[in-house]
Amino acid sequence: MSRIAKNPVSVPAGVELTLSGDQITAKGPKGEASMTINPLVSVEQDGDQLKFVAANDSKAAVAMSGTTRALANNLVVGVSQGFEKKLTVVGVGYRAAAKGNKLDLSLGFSHPVIYDVPEGVKIETPSQTEIVISSVDKQKVGQVAAEIRRIRPPEPYKGKGVRYADEHISLKQAKKK
Repeated sequence: MSRIAKNPVSVPAGVELTLSGDQITAKGPKGEASMTINPLVSVEQDGDQLKFVAANDSKAAVAMSGTTRALANNLVVGVSQGFEKKLTVVGVGYRAAAKGNKLDLSLGFSHPVIYDVPEGVKIETPSQTEIVISSVDKQKVGQVAAEIRRIRPPEPYKGKGVRYADEHISLKQAKKK
């Protein structure tokens, strides 16, 4: 059996879980989210804990039990605490501004780049060089952060571009004569 699936998911106070058929729905202080359970996995609710068991001993069922447990844990953590990623804009004249559900980026191109924020994701810009992405869905937060970073990834000589706040860019040395 998967080692991850052996650990039950504990549901904190303030989070309401509903199991109906192949759906898990969680409601918490940060919002509401749901996920579909793979048919190879059976879920049991025992008080304030969820237990995941592979339906059979096949390799796929064992792997999916661990994956489903991790996704359900992300669901519970998302509605109770939420997920957040921070990006930093580095470069002279590079800046970001959140305007409603759009992110206006000036990244050294001849035109400003307008990024449409997907539904369920919130973007804030505490300063012109910081972008904070938050949501109840961990996958959406990571995807939006990756899409914004892809617009102007950090270059290796000066480090200019959009990077994750905890990312370290190893700079190359300039060509010598």
